[in-house]
Amino acid sequence: MVEKRDYITVEHEKPYRYDEDGLHVTRGCGWSAPGCHLGCGVLLYTDTHGKLVKVEGDPENPFNQGRLCVRCLDLPEVVYSPDRILHPMKRDPKNRGKNRWEQVGWDEALDEIAQIMLDAKEEYGPESVAFYSGTGRDIGQYITRLCWGFNSPNFVFMMSGQSCYSPRVAGCFSTSGSFWVGDYAQQFPDRYDNPQWQQPELIVIWGNNPVVSNSDGLYGHWVVDCMKRGTAAIVVDPRLTWLASRAELFLQIRPGTDGALALGMVNYLVENDLYDHEFVDLWCYGFDELAKRAQDYPLDEVAEITEIPAEEIAAAARRIGEAERAILQWGVAIDQIKETIPTAQAVLALFEITGNIGKPGTMQQPASILNYAAGWGSEFLTPEQEAKRIGQEEHPLIKMGFQECVTDDYIRCLETGKPYPIKVAWMQTTNPLACTGVDAKRTLAAHLNIDTIVCVDLFMTPTAMALADYFLPACTYAERNGLRIGDGAQRAETINKAIEPLGESKSDMQIALEIGKRISPEAWPWETVEDMYSDILEETGHSFEEMQELAPGYPPFDYRMHEKGLLRADGNPGFQTATGRIELWCTMYNSLGLDPLPSYEEPIPSPRSTPELFEEYPLVLTTGARVWSMFHSEHRQIPRLRALHPEPLVYVNPITAARHGVKDGDWVWLENQHGRCKRQVRETPSVNEHTINTDHAWWRPEAPCELDDGLYDLWDLTVENLLPYDCGASGFGANYKNTICKMYPVGEGE
Repeated sequence: MVEKRDYITVEHEKPYRYDEDGLHVTRGCGWSAPGCHLGCGVLLYTDTHGKLVKVEGDPENPFNQGRLCVRCLDLPEVVYSPDRILHPMKRDPKNRGKNRWEQVGWDEALDEIAQIMLDAKEEYGPESVAFYSGTGRDIGQYITRLCWGFNSPNFVFMMSGQSCYSPRVAGCFSTSGSFWVGDYAQQFPDRYDNPQWQQPELIVIWGNNPVVSNSDGLYGHWVVDCMKRGTAAIVVDPRLTWLASRAELFLQIRPGTDGALALGMVNYLVENDLYDHEFVDLWCYGFDELAKRAQDYPLDEVAEITEIPAEEIAAAARRIGEAERAILQWGVAIDQIKETIPTAQAVLALFEITGNIGKPGTMQQPASILNYAAGWGSEFLTPEQEAKRIGQEEHPLIKMGFQECVTDDYIRCLETGKPYPIKVAWMQTTNPLACTGVDAKRTLAAHLNIDTIVCVDLFMTPTAMALADYFLPACTYAERNGLRIGDGAQRAETINKAIEPLGESKSDMQIALEIGKRISPEAWPWETVEDMYSDILEETGHSFEEMQELAPGYPPFDYRMHEKGLLRADGNPGFQTATGRIELWCTMYNSLGLDPLPSYEEPIPSPRSTPELFEEYPLVLTTGARVWSMFHSEHRQIPRLRALHPEPLVYVNPITAARHGVKDGDWVWLENQHGRCKRQVRETPSVNEHTINTDHAWWRPEAPCELDDGLYDLWDLTVENLLPYDCGASGFGANYKNTICKMYPVGEGE
């Protein structure tokens, strides 16, 4: 039996109504596809012909309170894009990379795919079929169920070191038994007016630009809301962002040196007696060992490493230590460091030793129904098959409850066929050649060794064009029902269908249900996706149809849960760790042969670790920052969204541009020992003279599509050409955001 909890719901308009102009209004939330990480409250307007004509933010939804980004506002252009794929297609495997598709029916496609998977299972074992997911949205959980229901251990996120969200989740669970998010009153329907909530005194925005990226269940403008109410901000970032320009302190860090900065700040807090003695004594384990390790990071040395003046580091540390209530708002910059695990451990320790855990206005454990970081359907994966998950032997931390393969080991598996061959790949909501996968040509060559590849998407992508044998068309969230749960959302929302699916497109969940019934029917017992959603929502005490009327629904919430025995499975006070405390010295890491304490490792390559190479490649390159109108590799074919950011840019300080003989608008090559990519220069003082920042995940849908013709200009444009597969000792983390390069003008005809 699932334990039911008393969910709080909100008085609001019903999900379906008409406005004063006679347009039908569907109230719900918008996740994927397309989408970002959020699931904002939306109003979808349709005319008398059933056509989606506009989208607005829902002012009655406590999450975003009517605010909405340009991607949701422009949803009709996505829905009716002439570039959408609206029918299942297949092609002969010998025509991979060529635009030679034939349209097929759904039953034919799914029957053939299912038979191919079952044949591979019979001959090579279920581990020979891999299931891929992209960035975390509302599709990943269903893909894990496909994977584990098939008894395959190989759920794949094609990013070196799983360097997005998972490292921080793994690190937090290892040291404290939970992931932690900032308290912006998102767990209360009445938000900032809730009498239990207290406003944070300080928000430390570290490796994150929340108003654009909106990750980990955070709506970025909550930070702005708090700042308008008087909350101070400290920003740690290589770029002067909009928030950094309004912060009390801006620490312009050299990319990849976050671990050194955090340990230097820990050392300052301890030396100046600015930590919370009571919280440390009651709830932390290994403080003395941490303090001793931090002594290796005096401020003067940390200043040299990070390129941040020592007095600014001291001021930031003191501000954290003296704040009554402080929040860490961190992002993927921490994940995209090779030794991300000790880096995240060091950064979070600043807020642990200052007691900013569990109190109002500090860090909280997020409530969720189906957290995509944990997946769904693990009960179907046998221990014998789980032991075959690729990367576990080399990186044992991956065994400890974390769901993915180690991508770097998986690539070697594709290349060598060891420890076993991968014969079939199911790729849904992912575009690894153009986005997550580094060293794009190596990624392509490795995947050409897979016999059958299926891609599920809205649009043709470089990955699908180069590799897929079957293409299955997904629909947008306006064309389907669904759920917004998990990802620290701290609420249950419904996605409510406003229009009929275009062509023969189907929802990602419907596709998963239909292929799941063919390959592992015991894991997919539902007749409809709505029945499936009702099962997922069982703990709320409401069916999907009831939740459509009531959403958003909020689970019960308590502050200071560690004091009340609400974090541990045994019901005792404390944290879900071996010691029952936050482990500053981590027993799990120690048992796995990893350093139990946070540490810093200089990135390789870098100005300090490879000075000779830095002479040839004299610029520090960082990448991966989000842009307003696009989400990773998506939206390139949507005219209005593309018009806001038409070309891949590199952001260069004017002094640096002049030194390299280029100016704003010029096209340049960025090159290092791994490869090169083409960019247009945007001069800006927001980066310093030693660092340049560039867009990621670029391709041009309007360019020639076939592999022999450049694959949508991918080989010229992807910054992943400059990045190798090279994960950290734990299996988590890779240097996506810190490498070195040179910059020079694009020649005539290039």
